[in-house]
Amino acid sequence: MLSEYIFWFLSFVAVFSAAGMIFSKNPVYSVLSLIVTFFAVAGHYFLLGAQFLAAVHIIVYAGAIMVLFLYVIMMLNLNKLDEEKRSLISKAMSVAAGGILMLVIVAAVRRTDELNLVQAAGYTGDIGVTKNLGIVLYREFLLPFELASVLFLGAMVGSVYLSKKELTQ
Repeated sequence: MLSEYIFWFLSFVAVFSAAGMIFSKNPVYSVLSLIVTFFAVAGHYFLLGAQFLAAVHIIVYAGAIMVLFLYVIMMLNLNKLDEEKRSLISKAMSVAAGGILMLVIVAAVRRTDELNLVQAAGYTGDIGVTKNLGIVLYREFLLPFELASVLFLGAMVGSVYLSKKELTQ
């Protein structure tokens, strides 16, 4: 019962922060609202039992990508004076395109039979658990995992070496 209340709270937060992102006039506030939306979606992943996906969602989207968005917005220094006025036709066309996209998504969702998909996939309830991912990663894919880590280590050392200024004597 508690998880149902948490679900509705996270849904409320996600919908209203997404609306705040869309309707905000300030691009920095839009990005901050999008970060709140990402945290709410990560909460939904956690409720569904996909802890690893929730953690990756927070690290990658709310962490790295949103920091880059904020950096670009602050570097561009967008002002209202630089913004061109949109014509009524372009606004109407964008609303029509969004409405058509929404109709296609609703039609696709209505045609799916969720019960058959779950039964066909053989869902057992512990698919997204981090423990199962670790077992598969470290038993079946140990060598590729370690080779990838050595590759990343070499890339980090190379980037540090290239970024250092040469010392003159």
